[in-house]
Amino acid sequence: MRLHYPASVLLLFILSPILTNGADEKDPAEQAELVQQLFTASTRGDLTKVQSLQTKGVDIDATNSYGLTAYQGAKVRGQEAVAKWLAEHGADTERSFADPRVYVDAILKEESRPDQPGVAVLVSRDGKVLYSSGFGSANVEEKVPITSETKFRIGSVTKQFTAAAILKLQEAGKLSVQDTLDKFIPDYPRGDEVTLHHLLTHTSGIKSYTSKPAFYQDVTNPIEPEALIDSFKQDAFDFDPGQKWSYCNSGYFLLGYIVGQVSGKPYDQYLQETFFAPLGMKDTGVHTPNLNLTNEAHGYSFSDGRFVDALNWHMSRAGGAGAIYSTVEDLNRWNEGIFGGRVLTSESLKSAFTKVKTKEGNNNYGYGWFMGGQRGLRTISHGGGLQGFSSYLTRFPDQNLTIAILHNALPGSGDLEPSGLASIIAEAYLWRDMKSRPAQPTTADIDPKTFGAFVGRYDYGGPILIVTNEDNRLFAQLTGQEKLEIFPSSETKFFWKIVDAQVEFLRDKDNNVIAAQHTQGGQSFKAPRIKDEETVKLPDEVLDSYLGTYDFGALGELVVTRQGDHLAAKLASQPAFEVFPTSETEFFFEFIQAELEFTKGDDGKVEKVTLRQGGATLDGKRTD
Repeated sequence: MRLHYPASVLLLFILSPILTNGADEKDPAEQAELVQQLFTASTRGDLTKVQSLQTKGVDIDATNSYGLTAYQGAKVRGQEAVAKWLAEHGADTERSFADPRVYVDAILKEESRPDQPGVAVLVSRDGKVLYSSGFGSANVEEKVPITSETKFRIGSVTKQFTAAAILKLQEAGKLSVQDTLDKFIPDYPRGDEVTLHHLLTHTSGIKSYTSKPAFYQDVTNPIEPEALIDSFKQDAFDFDPGQKWSYCNSGYFLLGYIVGQVSGKPYDQYLQETFFAPLGMKDTGVHTPNLNLTNEAHGYSFSDGRFVDALNWHMSRAGGAGAIYSTVEDLNRWNEGIFGGRVLTSESLKSAFTKVKTKEGNNNYGYGWFMGGQRGLRTISHGGGLQGFSSYLTRFPDQNLTIAILHNALPGSGDLEPSGLASIIAEAYLWRDMKSRPAQPTTADIDPKTFGAFVGRYDYGGPILIVTNEDNRLFAQLTGQEKLEIFPSSETKFFWKIVDAQVEFLRDKDNNVIAAQHTQGGQSFKAPRIKDEETVKLPDEVLDSYLGTYDFGALGELVVTRQGDHLAAKLASQPAFEVFPTSETEFFFEFIQAELEFTKGDDGKVEKVTLRQGGATLDGKRTD
């Protein structure tokens, strides 16, 4: 339900390959399972597990379906301590590594299916394409395979094109990023306080229009830019301009509108003439249904264990925030143009790639790009997501390496998430240039009685991390992902064994836990603690009275069901989420910052439910 999802919240994307070879002839199934455990433990840096498996006689030189041994897997993933131990215990360190193309191809073939949505993937270095292929179906019903020429909606990867357009107009002397919003929209509330710089860097304080549930009631219908702007410009600001950073689609929709106003050309025409045509991007444009595109991917959403047609946005609702369609080949042409200095001046690029500073501190965002890193190498990237599509475009500028991945599913099943795939593919090509990962932290001997202070919900910028204490063990679960144990490395710091990620619980001056500092993949962000809700116990007959279907119009139907001693609510093709009562009629979502309130009619029967989320309120009429 958004145009973007930060890669940092995709916490637990893991590939667990089926391993082959090295099986004992006497019991091949058991040996294959042990070999699988050895390879997985090696890539995760779990030396204790590796040592345990070695004592069981597992063949440490067995290769997996990707053609890698446990030693090679440890080297590629930067688990140097494990690689060293394996070498000291007889692992073959001279064996040639599989060609990265073979490795990547094996990963993608194993994680995709021809009868499901899939991905297009491209890797290039120094302007030369090293890998380009497609997997899965662009259209499942018509059995159309994905290729590197398949067109996908790219969501928020659009933002770098919008930012580049603003900078191009600045180069032409037609505007300045220090201009205030009221110069272009005179009646915009507080427009004299908001600069284009604020809009470019997500520091304006303007509420993001896509966070309002009402937005999705009409998202399939066309709209004029002025009408969409009118739909949010009276909303109260979330904070004062420049105070802090908060991802905002409203800001980039406004920027796309300003590009059209200042250039005197429609947004799509300006991009076509200024960027797409000069760079040879023949398969890229601003999406509208009347284009009747050839080789276009159909969008799907994974729901209740299967893929269904995704909510089909009319992309006039996305504009400069996310309306572009493209291919992996064209995105590579774009990156070569940007980083080859053929699109913007060096001065413009410097400003685009400068991390924004706010009154509350620094952030990794510039103008339309995130500045990050992976194992000591710099990255400049952006991801995108809207129902049916997810995308990721990254550049390792010092290695001149581009990775472009487009996927025609969101929500997906988890196996082909673009930013997670990009991380693994980058290691396949650049592991020799990357720093080793730190050795997995040692579990500290901490009194479990202290764990209770950390139990609660933390805002991960859309998803919610729920921390629970179960039998003196701390567990963490992110929205849509599995619950996993986290282990203490100090009194306030914990780590995941299954993935290279850590969380530190932060306290205020009164020693209250107020946030979680999450670190993963060279990036770190603060997740504020969500206020605890006090639940009440309701009789079964009250809970049962709410079961049924509620019509939210274009947003879809909300189905309320029982899950044990509480309720769950499922909206359209989205997953079902548990809800818990705070009164006889009011409920909150555990994994979403939203609430439900049921209303009875004069006859005492429930007639509607009200959904509150992101400052918006919507009513759903009961239909059964």
